[in-house]
Amino acid sequence: MSTRSESIREDDRIVNAISRWLARHISEVELRTELGHIDLEQLGPDQAEAVLELQNELEVCTDRAGVEMVAREAMETVALGG
Repeated sequence: MSTRSESIREDDRIVNAISRWLARHISEVELRTELGHIDLEQLGPDQAEAVLELQNELEVCTDRAGVEMVAREAMETVALGG
């Protein structure tokens, strides 16, 4: 069973990765790679769903603006612990 400290660490990793991608400090490939290393079991159901939705958008969408919207929503959900 995960502890809250592990969850915070995963939350921070996700928010940090998305923030760096939104600021164009890392590439889309690097964001996908970082999200792929996240242990979704340490997240709440809404958080995990938001990360999975972002991963899907990164794979199928070619419109950066659309992906940015999903990324911001995912970052908010993860940060708020929803």
